[in-house]
Amino acid sequence: MRTSTPPLREAARAIVLDADHRVLLLRCDENGGFWATPGGSLEDGEDHATATLRELREELGIDEKAVELGAQLAERSKDHLVGGREVRQVEKYFLTRVSAAALDPARASQPDNIREHRWWTLAERRAKPETVCPLGLADLVTGVLAHGAPMRPVVLAG
Repeated sequence: MRTSTPPLREAARAIVLDADHRVLLLRCDENGGFWATPGGSLEDGEDHATATLRELREELGIDEKAVELGAQLAERSKDHLVGGREVRQVEKYFLTRVSAAALDPARASQPDNIREHRWWTLAERRAKPETVCPLGLADLVTGVLAHGAPMRPVVLAG
């Protein structure tokens, strides 16, 4: 029985959409493989918006001048392993609009465990059985495209 809470790890993630309303996901091999939105942990003194832009640059080589950073759409809290150590990760997800041409993976300075990136239509995302984190991403994006950003960030599961 665990009696203590894992250490907090704050993170910022981008829900990246292009002009065709496709969502950008990254495939990672850890934990059996999954697709996820770009992002990662905050550095000392960094806010979530700044971390989102930095992570896009580090993981995908995107110049922050090419990014239209929007509202915080969602948040998620999950206990999981990072580098073999259990943490309670609290993530904030930001709407981000980027041209597909702005990606330059050759300029990525910290691609981490990213094996590939792919732009997905919502129909493709719903039809594929691959694991995507966070759960509910397709529904969230569908709602944003139909009604705009929520008044308050949506709480996502897993």
